[in-house]
Amino acid sequence: MVDLMRAYFEPGAELYLGSRACLESAARVLAAARSAGVPVIHTRVAFGPGGVDGGLFFRKVAPLRHLVGDTPLGALMPEAGPGSGEPVIVKQYASAFFGTALASTLNVLRVDTLVIAGVSTSGCVRATAVDAIQHGFVPIVVRQAVGDRDPRPHEAALFDIQAKYGEVWEEADVLARLRA
Repeated sequence: MVDLMRAYFEPGAELYLGSRACLESAARVLAAARSAGVPVIHTRVAFGPGGVDGGLFFRKVAPLRHLVGDTPLGALMPEAGPGSGEPVIVKQYASAFFGTALASTLNVLRVDTLVIAGVSTSGCVRATAVDAIQHGFVPIVVRQAVGDRDPRPHEAALFDIQAKYGEVWEEADVLARLRA
């Protein structure tokens, strides 16, 4: 579950997606994963004072200033928030792997395939899928469970992921697989 934070779903927020459809889909995928006993890991973005740990990314993407420390916009959405025992990885860059313990955590759990839901498709979802394959994992991005502020980079990222870095599956196919 990649960055399903209030910043993307709060009307008026600079990162607002304009829709909750991907959040609703992600919640269904999350429920199916939990029912299947599949390990679930969440990510969120938070920066230190002044964004000191965000480098150029923090300076280039102005809305990230709202994610310094523990802020309301940085809170995970309850619909797809962590359950008991589900780790939350705090990151400062697009990929959930960069500068985090995600790869080692997945290895300890003996995970070989990732089902990815979250935001934004062209940013953090794509970067996580690219790094997943580079770490030896098979990334499966759930088409309906990812979202972006603009449909053009959203569709381009899904095309790119399917063409080179992983798989893009329909939600119904992911749910059927998890139920099996």
